[in-house]
Amino acid sequence: MDSLIAAAGRALVAGDALGALKRVALRDDPPALALRGIAMAQLGEYPRARELLRRAARGFGAREELARARCVVAEAEVALAMRELGGSPRTLAQAAAALDARADHANALQARLIAVRRLLLLGRLEEAASSLAGLDTLDLPPSLAAVAELATAEVALRSLRTAAARAALGRAFDAAQRARVPALIAEVDEARAALDRSAARRIHAGHEQPLRLDEVEALLASGALVVDACRRGLRAGDVWQSLARRPVLFALLRALAQGWPGDVDRNDLIARVFHTRGLDETHRARLRVEISRLRALVAPLADIEATAHGFALVPRDGRAVVVLVPPIDGDQASLLALLADGAAWSTSAIALALGDSQRTVQRALVELEASGEVRSIGRARAQRWLAPPLVGFTTILLLPAALPPE
Repeated sequence: MDSLIAAAGRALVAGDALGALKRVALRDDPPALALRGIAMAQLGEYPRARELLRRAARGFGAREELARARCVVAEAEVALAMRELGGSPRTLAQAAAALDARADHANALQARLIAVRRLLLLGRLEEAASSLAGLDTLDLPPSLAAVAELATAEVALRSLRTAAARAALGRAFDAAQRARVPALIAEVDEARAALDRSAARRIHAGHEQPLRLDEVEALLASGALVVDACRRGLRAGDVWQSLARRPVLFALLRALAQGWPGDVDRNDLIARVFHTRGLDETHRARLRVEISRLRALVAPLADIEATAHGFALVPRDGRAVVVLVPPIDGDQASLLALLADGAAWSTSAIALALGDSQRTVQRALVELEASGEVRSIGRARAQRWLAPPLVGFTTILLLPAALPPE
């Protein structure tokens, strides 16, 4: 390795992309192309970075498998930054195995951390946690240690284990300070700040109160009957009943919970749930059918009693009823939460993360664009979607699989 390549590599490790480019900007040999690609990625020029990394990989000979594997890892990180989540993880796993076989354990771990971060973006928390648990994180370089702890913290945050998340973020901060990479320090600081922001709103007896993540965790552990509008389900202690695929039933349940301890008038329920004002007997018949379905679903946790004017929610064991709602209103809150990370997402990546069809996502994006909440850049296959950062609160509860059933 010549001195300029070595110096450029040291600059990239320290986060000095411009310093690295000064040393190799005019060179077209494969090592220089690879370093230029990594530098462009650090500067946010992802398409150019990917092109340079692919040229570098093609330029390395058949016996330079180690160098090619490093290019694969770098390109995978660029794809992650571009929110291109549809590719097969097999290529990255093969590159990690090749790096391990040649004793490049740091880059092998980097590859596996990229795979974990992809799983987190897709909301596959159990797989991400399992992969993290299997990683050997002893004696890591500080920058990799910080990334590993950030991933650990995100798994804990989305599972609402705030004490574990806070501890992991403390370790990530210490590692980032040792690494002295400004972008990494900023990322850790932002994650730590999320713990002190409003994460949801609690509606109880007609009063609304903002809650931090640790307060949400305490509420869910309190034994109260929680109608969770963030994840669209009903929770009481360790018992969880999902209604995510039953929007009408969830709308009924939320309306009854917000009316607790009183009842809710039949006509009000019809207007709120069926979005109609022209009431007739067919609507009343449909309401009776949907109430019967909801009563059967929530029977282990609560009863729904008919009253003279409407229906009332009656929890078992004298539990209090609380409604937990997102920090932002609207049917597209989860989509906005994804875009709030500042990255440019493709429609296909959003659909993968949310578990919806691309057509459903496209319709939602068109509506949000018309209201000025999101904007697009590029056209056709290169089109990406952005939203301004959502300040003042954290959207962790609105991300995919933020609260997995226990």
